[in-house]
Amino acid sequence: MIKTYIENANFEDTGFSYTLSLISGKHKMVILYCLMEFEVVRFNELKRYLKNITDKTLSNNLKELESDKLIIRKEYPQIPPKVEYRLSDKGKSLVEVLDQLCVWGENNKE
Repeated sequence: MIKTYIENANFEDTGFSYTLSLISGKHKMVILYCLMEFEVVRFNELKRYLKNITDKTLSNNLKELESDKLIIRKEYPQIPPKVEYRLSDKGKSLVEVLDQLCVWGENNKE
């Protein structure tokens, strides 16, 4: 019975696969965690928080997170430009998941 289920199952149709597609990558979960901790963060603050990340990589990750509706980008019409990022309601719904990942890591790190 389980063999038939596995043969007919499609991992890409699962909620787990969808969640991974949104938060996978080296920096996305760290960006979300930073926004969870500090609420509203500017680009250069994120860059300092992440340490070794290029502007292009950070920009691409932020665009993907915004496209997936996990973060909100607010641009202020001023010079020099000011852009802030914060979690959307959809992004805030991931807070409990990210928090549990942190708890698990603290409990299991050597």
